[in-house]
Amino acid sequence: MSKEADHQESGGDKELKEERMQDATEESVRKRVRENSPSPVTGKTPQASPSKVVSVQELMETAKGVTNMALAHEIMVNQAFQIKPVELPEGSLERRVKDIMHKAFWDCLESQLKEDPPVYGHAIKLLAEIKETLLSFLLPGQGRLHSRIDEVLDLALLQQQAENQTLDISQLSQFIIGMMSSLCAPCRDEDVNKLKEITDVITLLKEIFSVLDMMKVDMANFALSSIRPYLMQQSAEYERSKFQDFLEKQPNALDYTEKWLENSARSLREASAAGPNCASSDSSSLRILDVHNNAYLLLLRWDHASDPYPETVLMDQVRFQKMQQEAEQLVLLSSILLIVYTSTGEAISGLPGLMETLKNTINVMLADMHTPSFSVQEALATIGEKLCVDLSQCLSQHGYPPLSAEQQNTLRGQISATIQPDNTVRKLMDSRVQSYLLAALESSQRKSPPPLPGGLTPVSRELKELAVRFSRIVNFNKLVFSPFYQRILHKILSVEEVPSTTT
Repeated sequence: MSKEADHQESGGDKELKEERMQDATEESVRKRVRENSPSPVTGKTPQASPSKVVSVQELMETAKGVTNMALAHEIMVNQAFQIKPVELPEGSLERRVKDIMHKAFWDCLESQLKEDPPVYGHAIKLLAEIKETLLSFLLPGQGRLHSRIDEVLDLALLQQQAENQTLDISQLSQFIIGMMSSLCAPCRDEDVNKLKEITDVITLLKEIFSVLDMMKVDMANFALSSIRPYLMQQSAEYERSKFQDFLEKQPNALDYTEKWLENSARSLREASAAGPNCASSDSSSLRILDVHNNAYLLLLRWDHASDPYPETVLMDQVRFQKMQQEAEQLVLLSSILLIVYTSTGEAISGLPGLMETLKNTINVMLADMHTPSFSVQEALATIGEKLCVDLSQCLSQHGYPPLSAEQQNTLRGQISATIQPDNTVRKLMDSRVQSYLLAALESSQRKSPPPLPGGLTPVSRELKELAVRFSRIVNFNKLVFSPFYQRILHKILSVEEVPSTTT
């Protein structure tokens, strides 16, 4: 990919961009170092390991490793990940430098070709680069095309033709366009066909390079999608190795992870001691697997504003936060629907399309529930009013009496009450959503989805999609950081407490 980026930007532009990225990476690592350092004020930060002096060079090498690790991780967990062409901001220094250098190059080429006799120095360099690019698109078995490109774009022959003033750039351009047409992805057919309509040589060469850059990106994304299934283990080992390098430079880089796992063990012991309905009646005995899976559920209840995130899941914090928001919305949605169908009775049960209509109405009104300006209380009041109107109309259409004033008041009150975290219905649906996600983790190795808890049928599709994404990220995180987790969990749970169960 670095080679492709080099083709998209000039040398000076590249140096500026690399310097800027290096500064940003160094600042990112410094930020993590500060976050992982013990705080003398709050008392909430875990006790840090003894400090270790590292050089600036070691720090920068570690920063590069973390950057590469983040990229490898993104490729694995983001199924929609694609390489995109570099788009420099309009008006930025990098953009101005690039535009100036490109204009200077093409102006020089144009002046050379207009000389009498023409000078082909720049043109030969362009043809050599085009030849290299076309050859890079070929597969090992395409020997005939390889020979054809070598024959037509023979640089020694082209140099002789240039010296003898017999070089025909227009004819070579048509050959190049023909090769691009046979090698490009179907989505580029239109772009390649437009090249055939250009008659000016300079403009044509510019556009050829533009389309070739897009073809490079297409080829890279195709290769990425082809090899992704085979990258899982290698990527996990790579991330683990890079994190180990970072850990050697920053020995306290697992403090928040340890605190996270300790909180998971503590919450399980408290739940176990709370009553006989819990998974284990022995509050002194916990399985590593249970503590570990429960820890991931805690990420779906995280206070991102005040609690530092565990280091080992830091690269997926945004994804876990988004899934947390989705789970909260599904809990509220399923709670309202359960209240509606419980309070209204059999009159609306089984009516075709009603459930989906109510669900869509609620979803629209809860769409922005995690934005700062959103008022849940006002939204719930609006939802209550809207559902009372819709339900009364539906009942009347099917020959039933509309909701009475008392029924409407009760329904509005019950819906508004779901804003309270300790609301009975909301707590019930939240517990069932969490149980389903936990069951999805436990059954992911068997490739069989867990049964859907009662009351969640209206949101079954969304919940199953959430469970798949949640399980995928969790399982990959386990694959990468399992050795670190094992050491921490064995430290948290004494040897006598831990049955012979692996993560």
